[in-house]
Amino acid sequence: MPDAEGHPTTEEMDLLTVFKALSDPLRYHVMATLVRQVEDTERTCTSFGLPVSKSTRTHHFRILREAGLIRQVDRGNSRCAQLRRQDIADRFPGLLRLLADNPVPPGTEALSREAQHV
Repeated sequence: MPDAEGHPTTEEMDLLTVFKALSDPLRYHVMATLVRQVEDTERTCTSFGLPVSKSTRTHHFRILREAGLIRQVDRGNSRCAQLRRQDIADRFPGLLRLLADNPVPPGTEALSREAQHV
């Protein structure tokens, strides 16, 4: 059963749900960005530069959280996202390598360039 913030346990992480979460180019961009960063990096949701409204950004991060791909924590008046690196590696060996090795989806190249400067 997911915790109070909606984070599923490692055992509850479902491959189909993960694939659905990664099927959106913006969510894929978030994951591809996080996987390339130092372990335990926390980033505010706004720092990814997603070209969407606040409510849509909230929706995208909820999908990633409920799939078990990120952990979200409140930091003052903002939320930070952290990759659940070990949980993903335990549940889906090789998935993080695929994210790190594959190019960003079409249409998110500019986002990726911006993310490298954050």
